[in-house]
Amino acid sequence: MLVASALWAVLGCAAPRSSLSTPASPTTSTVPPMTSSPASPSPASPPPTLAGVLAASQPEDWRTPDPENVLYLELASGRVVFEMAPAFAPHHVENVRALVRERYFDGLAIVRVQENYVVQWADPENQRPIRHARRTLEAEFDRPAAGLAFQRLADPDTYAPEVGFVDGFPAARESPNGRAWLVHCYGMLGAGRDDAADSGGGAELYVVIGQAPRQLDRNVTLFGRVLLGMEHLTTLPRGTEALGFYATAAERVPITKLQLAADVPAPERTELEVLRTDTSTFAALVESRRNRREAWFQRAAGRIDVCNVPLVVRLKPTAPRE
Repeated sequence: MLVASALWAVLGCAAPRSSLSTPASPTTSTVPPMTSSPASPSPASPPPTLAGVLAASQPEDWRTPDPENVLYLELASGRVVFEMAPAFAPHHVENVRALVRERYFDGLAIVRVQENYVVQWADPENQRPIRHARRTLEAEFDRPAAGLAFQRLADPDTYAPEVGFVDGFPAARESPNGRAWLVHCYGMLGAGRDDAADSGGGAELYVVIGQAPRQLDRNVTLFGRVLLGMEHLTTLPRGTEALGFYATAAERVPITKLQLAADVPAPERTELEVLRTDTSTFAALVESRRNRREAWFQRAAGRIDVCNVPLVVRLKPTAPRE
């Protein structure tokens, strides 16, 4: 879900490490598995809340996404900001960069908005030429788990043996030495395809706007997530044709352009920071949501789903003027 205030945007859904993120090792977790047992609050201090955890965070708990991995989707209603995950789908990320830089998406349209499922954009007539990128790629449904800084969530999951987070993205794995993959949480970005696994490449993109369709995991290449601007996608009119496609060209939502942040002049960028998921601060955040102790709650759940853990984004604080 999207929760917003003047500075915060929280996606309960979905990057490569930036200059602000320096975990001790790329192959091991820097914090222990996030416990699933309810913790007893200290009588001397109030129970942790999400707001309290964030207020106590330190500058090193945050990272700045690499502009080469940040996309800006410009719609008439505003900007949607994405972060891509080359650690999971390097060829799709590279190909989408190429498509964006040849302006492939500019002037295309959102062609599908299916209630409680996805928003999808593409060339509706399938006639736009691709000059430098590739139209199709080999699928990147999963990858070896070895080498990932996987922060395991100890709570059980219906779809995978283990779930957790890798550099701010919700993920799953078979085991530390098995296969790992991104999971279809709210706000995740993927590459559409036809029946053949290698029939997509990033020319058709979609975002999850409903309850996590985890049955899609390892069946579609996920390569990113929304950081900011989900409201510009979730409030679109639903398509009335099968699968939520728009019935007429007039109903389609025009795309002004899709750009890489690295290609946008610095004053025009949306400067964001993402809460790192490899810190004790994030572990405390998970615990604050697993065991809600605000006055309204009569019973703590004692567990949490990977897609219900808030992945927090904020506007980058500006330096005070002298």
